[in-house]
Amino acid sequence: MDAQEIIARRVAQELRPGDLVNLGIGIPTLVSNYVSPDLKVFFQSENGLIGTGPIPEQGLEHPLLTDAGGRPISALPGASTFDSAMSFGLIRGGHVDVTVLGGLQVDAHGLLANWMIPGKMVPGMGGAMDLVSGAKRVIVAMQHAAKGKSKIVERCNLPLTSSRPVSLVVTDLAVIGFPDGKATLLETAPGIGVGEVLAVTDAELVVGGTVPEMKI
Repeated sequence: MDAQEIIARRVAQELRPGDLVNLGIGIPTLVSNYVSPDLKVFFQSENGLIGTGPIPEQGLEHPLLTDAGGRPISALPGASTFDSAMSFGLIRGGHVDVTVLGGLQVDAHGLLANWMIPGKMVPGMGGAMDLVSGAKRVIVAMQHAAKGKSKIVERCNLPLTSSRPVSLVVTDLAVIGFPDGKATLLETAPGIGVGEVLAVTDAELVVGGTVPEMKI
């Protein structure tokens, strides 16, 4: 099981029946592949679709069905399409139960940076600012480190997405929550020890008692 699958499988466990869930681009798009068909969850793509299904197999893509990043998606029976104004009305109106976003950095207090400096050849903010501010619960799905550098940092040195902290971070090494505004190690990935997580994390993590292993 590779890093992205570990993350997506663990995030899928956070979803509850009836949730309206927005999936960002990148690793978050994989989450829908690991949700049980018996779990009635409604996935929203911010470009205007509720009822997205698993990523279609190669050759079965529809040119008019894409996620916000332009990647192919599928639509389940009963899916609804609408314009971006309606989509962001749902987000800004607080109707999205969970958003799952990628991240570049999350700091010790749960503040997210998931976009880069405008004007450069890198991704812009997109709808992330609205999602972090408007969704009831914000889950960040990202790898724990990139190019040897921790993405869980004491303080973000990239532009913040929102002044509101995220709810949970799921990486290929750990699950981190923010009770009382402090980064807290809740779970470790299969085969990963607490010491290994702490060794590759820049931010100071609160560790209370025995830390369970992810069940994926």
